[in-house]
Amino acid sequence: MGNLLQICIRVALLALLSMGLPITAAAHEVQPAVADVRTGGDAVTITLRAAVEPMIAGVNLSEVEDTDDSPLSDRNDALRALSPDELSAALTESWTSISEGIVLRAGDTPLIPTLVSVDVPPVGDVEIRRDSTLTLSARLPDGDDPVVFGFDAALGGLIVRQVSDGSEETYEAFLTNGSLSDPMPRTGVAQQTLAEVAQRYVVSGFVHVIPDGLDHILFVLGLYFFALAWRPMLWQVTSFTIAHTTTLFLATTGAIVVPAEWMWLVETIIAASIVWIGVENLMGGRKETIGWGRIGVVFVFGLVHGLGFASVLSEFGLGEWLIASLAFFTVGLEIGHLTVIAIAFLLMGLPFGHKSFYRSAFVVPGSVIIAAIGAYWVLNRIGWAGDLPYLT
Repeated sequence: MGNLLQICIRVALLALLSMGLPITAAAHEVQPAVADVRTGGDAVTITLRAAVEPMIAGVNLSEVEDTDDSPLSDRNDALRALSPDELSAALTESWTSISEGIVLRAGDTPLIPTLVSVDVPPVGDVEIRRDSTLTLSARLPDGDDPVVFGFDAALGGLIVRQVSDGSEETYEAFLTNGSLSDPMPRTGVAQQTLAEVAQRYVVSGFVHVIPDGLDHILFVLGLYFFALAWRPMLWQVTSFTIAHTTTLFLATTGAIVVPAEWMWLVETIIAASIVWIGVENLMGGRKETIGWGRIGVVFVFGLVHGLGFASVLSEFGLGEWLIASLAFFTVGLEIGHLTVIAIAFLLMGLPFGHKSFYRSAFVVPGSVIIAAIGAYWVLNRIGWAGDLPYLT
């Protein structure tokens, strides 16, 4: 009992100290925009749903996981508090510079998207993302050149959906790091080969861990510190990956829907899971084997971590490559998780794993840091739910 008390005190102290560090407080705060594209007649029309506040503020969303991590966070927060009319006016004023980060072309011909209308929701909880709906339009040149659409990396991730009027066909793509959609024809929808789906979603799954998923990285490092033997590590990491993908599948099919106002609870549980893993490492000795109980706990935590990303993939329809997309995304996740473990093993386990000081020099301080960051996140996320101040 005394050892447990010492562990809790150490974690609490480090959590307090970490409040001054630039550590992401919400692993999934920055979410991709969603664009529905129609290419009918002589114009392309795009219905874009996005948080426009960071766009107006100039926040580089490729460099942060949470807008609070940006030096422009104060500007972003002030915009969140604006009324719909005030925010619409600010967007209109900034549209010329924002549109420079939008890639839209027909064949080799650049198209200039015109902001047709803006629908901004009323001001709610300023700590919760507010999505506005923008209608963009651009005239198409003569001919039948297909349309390509995308964002500059600074504008964040983008889900593109092309819908064909009078047809059940759809095209969906999750774009990150400034990548562009496949060419979208003016009649029908873009077609993807299995190889293209594999490349896109393996990369997306990997990027979801490295560099975007600090919560994943910390959790997997916690699994690494639990047992140096490869079998326990592989069992835990794989169960975590499978659970994460299970939740994504349920969200994509609409079986699970997490309201935005409850995402704080999901994020809090994710943070608490990181604390749990870190503290459990501190309470046990060096292990070479694990039981089904530990695997079951990791699986449950994987389900919850998947909920943190479920709001993204829930935007997808049941496209032709749904199962393949999720399967390749899972492969990318697993590669990302195993990469974290491989790096940790090369830096710590391989040279020092069999040394007598390995646990005291690496496992204990590493687990304390993991648990402390998780505890700090818990405090932040509980602050979203009530009257506690948001900690920065």
